[in-house]
Amino acid sequence: MSLKQRDKKHIWHPLTQHKLHPEAIAIVKAKDCILYDEDDNEYIDAIASWYTCMYGHCNDYIIDRVTAQMKQLDQVVFSGFTHEPAIKLSEELIKILPKNQEKVFFSDNGSTSVEIGIKMALQYHSNKGSKRNILIAFEDGFHGDTFGAMSVSGLSVYNGPFEEFFITVERIPTPNGTNNQDVLDKLKNIIENNKVAGFIYEPLVQGAAAMKMYDINGLTDILKLCKENNIITIADEVMTGFGKTGSYFASKQLEIKPDIICLSKALTGGLLPMAITSCSQEIYNAFFSDDIGKGLFHAHTYSANPIACTAAVASLELLQSDEIQNSIKAIIKSHKKFGERIVNHSKVKSIRQTGVIFALDLDIEMERYGNLRDKLLNFFMDNGIFLRPLGNTIYIQAPYTISQKQLEKIYKTIEQALEII
Repeated sequence: MSLKQRDKKHIWHPLTQHKLHPEAIAIVKAKDCILYDEDDNEYIDAIASWYTCMYGHCNDYIIDRVTAQMKQLDQVVFSGFTHEPAIKLSEELIKILPKNQEKVFFSDNGSTSVEIGIKMALQYHSNKGSKRNILIAFEDGFHGDTFGAMSVSGLSVYNGPFEEFFITVERIPTPNGTNNQDVLDKLKNIIENNKVAGFIYEPLVQGAAAMKMYDINGLTDILKLCKENNIITIADEVMTGFGKTGSYFASKQLEIKPDIICLSKALTGGLLPMAITSCSQEIYNAFFSDDIGKGLFHAHTYSANPIACTAAVASLELLQSDEIQNSIKAIIKSHKKFGERIVNHSKVKSIRQTGVIFALDLDIEMERYGNLRDKLLNFFMDNGIFLRPLGNTIYIQAPYTISQKQLEKIYKTIEQALEII
């Protein structure tokens, strides 16, 4: 019996309507930028498996470090204990985070990093004796699938059945350069009429909103207004972090630094699940008290798992290496050239790029998970490319280790796909 057949007996896959999509492709091996299935087909992983394996699959450098760590310390409770991998990771991460970040709080995944950021913002004001219960978020933002993260997300395709249970959130449009003042005016009105605790945002690029990119000056103005009103700013860098926007973190491109940053995905190079919520000393100080009730009482069994921390330290070393930084520059350059050659195609509505993230919108109406989108996905897979269109948006976010030959195959396959729709 094949893996695909065995899979159908017990497994419930994410983001899947199983009546419409009863089969999953069984992947048996992965190395660098290539996925291998049980039928000996190969696929270039053009989205780094949801932006995680940025240094390639089964990276030997990370694996060697993790293998050694597994023989020394595998898992230990992180409440009351500490260990070298967690300490080392905190030291190395703080060095490259925006300069106002001082403390790191460990958890398991992107959604939990956001949950913790939200709780930090709400409890910060409570600990200060000020009850604030409103959060602000962008329209079309996506921050995860747990309840707090869903509350601040704006994509009803994911959240619809649960919205009546959410915490209270006010939404503002993303600034696009022409609507910046209107966005600020709406924000001012929300602040004047509500007790706002925090503002959460994906800096520069909204991932699940089909790689929607927005104006950096408009975001700067929003952050300034939040600072003026003691509103805690939470940068969700789960997708954008670790080099994808051209800098180590998108927030480093902004004049105003966030109070809190949420990190996951590429943190461990895709090898193991882990997340971090970092914050400024000011945020931490609001929880530092003789009153035990003012502590942040949030924990995960695998918080700061030593093996995951070791993978993250090795990943940070790779990120800062000349080899990876040069690869990032090469990918950015290649995407720009591809954009120039495809921008005037009759079926391309628009293109956009931030760092290694490239996206194009097709000049055609498509459902986010509709038949035409599925036709595109299947075409890519049949041609050895793993791409997951988001509605009429095709995007690339490949591992930093991808070759120019592999990139060119991705580009040519996209061009071929334009001829079948």
